[in-house]
Amino acid sequence: MKQRKIPMRKDVVTGEMVPKRQLIRVVRNKENEVSLDPTGKKPGRGAYVSIDVKVAQKAKQKRTFDKVFDVQLSDEFYDELIAYTDHQQARQELFGQND
Repeated sequence: MKQRKIPMRKDVVTGEMVPKRQLIRVVRNKENEVSLDPTGKKPGRGAYVSIDVKVAQKAKQKRTFDKVFDVQLSDEFYDELIAYTDHQQARQELFGQND
């Protein structure tokens, strides 16, 4: 059986290339609104961050998405990102990598 190609994306915090399934997409739309994209299909410019709470906290500390999207983001956005990352990390530990 032919092996499928695994799509890779770059984590904007660590700079590592990681399989897309192990990342969270954050998207900025035309109105410069930045939001989490759990489906990976929202229109707009996307950036990826690893499903790792430490990486999400590092993103908040360095205000990574402010620089990537060239907008001012509130601490609430980063807190939401950390909470969502924590939830997804727990899901991966509970159900394994294939969710």
